[in-house]
Amino acid sequence: MLLVFDDCVLDLDRRELLRASEIVATAPQVFDLLVHLAQNRERVVSRDDLIAAIWAGRIVSESTLASHMNAVRKAVGDDGQQQRVVRTVARKGFRFVADVREVMSPEGADPGAESASSNKAGAPTLPAKPSIAVLPFVNLSGDPEQDYLVDGVVGDIIAALSQYRWLFVVARNSSFTYKDRRVDVQQVGREVGVRYVLEGSWRKANNRVRMTAQLIDATSGVLHWAGRFEGVLVDIFELQDQITESVVGAIAPQLERVEIERARHKPTESLDAYDYYLRAMSQLHHGTREAIDQALPLFHKAMAFDPEFASAYAMAAWCHCWRKANHGMADGPQEMAEGVRLARRALELDRDDAVALTRSGHALGYLAGDLQGGIALLDKALVLNPNLAAAWFLGAFLRLWHGETDTAMEHFAHAMRLSPLDPELYRMQAGMALAHLFIGDPDTALSWAEKAVRDLPDFMLAISVLAAGHALAGRLSEAQRAVHQLRQLDPALRLSNLTDWLPIQRPENLATFVDGLRRAGLPE
Repeated sequence: MLLVFDDCVLDLDRRELLRASEIVATAPQVFDLLVHLAQNRERVVSRDDLIAAIWAGRIVSESTLASHMNAVRKAVGDDGQQQRVVRTVARKGFRFVADVREVMSPEGADPGAESASSNKAGAPTLPAKPSIAVLPFVNLSGDPEQDYLVDGVVGDIIAALSQYRWLFVVARNSSFTYKDRRVDVQQVGREVGVRYVLEGSWRKANNRVRMTAQLIDATSGVLHWAGRFEGVLVDIFELQDQITESVVGAIAPQLERVEIERARHKPTESLDAYDYYLRAMSQLHHGTREAIDQALPLFHKAMAFDPEFASAYAMAAWCHCWRKANHGMADGPQEMAEGVRLARRALELDRDDAVALTRSGHALGYLAGDLQGGIALLDKALVLNPNLAAAWFLGAFLRLWHGETDTAMEHFAHAMRLSPLDPELYRMQAGMALAHLFIGDPDTALSWAEKAVRDLPDFMLAISVLAAGHALAGRLSEAQRAVHQLRQLDPALRLSNLTDWLPIQRPENLATFVDGLRRAGLPE
């Protein structure tokens, strides 16, 4: 009989312990102690039970028992602080906590090989879409009472990631089979059939908590991202929400970037609908007119491969939306009608896809002029996935046009906090710039607009804020340079058709914007 756990194998017939396929020398009583704990893993084993079973009831000192228990832990790669395999239960005894598989040992078989190969047969294949397992974080606080809090955070991260319809997330029950085990992430990837693994640790000192996490490619072992998050342990649920939001907001865009890069290197003949979608997303993030011209046909190829791919329809609709926003439309009425058609088709296909709701809702609000309907769709997207940064900032734009400036600013700020390295950050910055212009703070508006144009130099919204902001601040030469650039990008833009471009509905906001652009030199 073999008892297999962690990276160890207990061969009861040969009385051998193997760790990482290497025999570990163990004294007879240490081996017996380990076997007794493993065979009674369903309960806490008291000190008296151990003495009766291993020492036949002879008088044994506390130090002798402690030294043998230390030897057991050392043999299996555990220690008194981690307690991954054997856990001390205060005033009660000890419990074997590692997951154990019982395997019949065939005659002449190599028990070490069983540990390495037992999971290869029937291992799940990788899903077509990105896949991830979030492993239980290691509690380094030295306080077992913190386990429930650590596990709660991991459970919340799993639940939050599962809201991304483009991501396959291993269920909590499967991920938590690796709790208190030293694991190889590549082995985990093979066993549960995922491309990525998120692992981390938790440390508490006084009332402060520090959590580290890292995203690893389970197929190659490459580290794609690592982050550290800190908080104060005052309100447990608030802290859990903050950490979950920070982790998910950081890794979701990173996963998309890694997948985009992977799709870029696949040969064209092997591309599927999702690969075309990812290649299109890569272009869309660049934001230039040329990039959008390349993104749109790629989204259509994704639709051709999968006619029910709601997010592809929604993103194609949003390409038309962006063309209007940054004056890239060749035929305005026709393209706007096509964008509306695509957005409505996306909603027909899937009204529970947060990405589809987000991009379609914004497109309908902007292209079809239904700001309130678009806001409602964006709000539903946030119910489905409150960690989706795009839903926060695109909803903020609709609220900004609708006149809800304060709420829009809060949503822009939340989006940037969720995803501080987002590839669409320049869009959030431009929205924040215009909002500050509306509330009469041109200097802050200029600061945000300058950040946006650093990432996208021909971003018309940001350039228009630069023109109006400099003019309202009395810097006419800078304002005139910005207006000159604005008119080069769109020679037809006038004060009289400004609301055809930006549907600003609050009279005071429109008046402020028009006043600044008029002073800067934009013609009537």
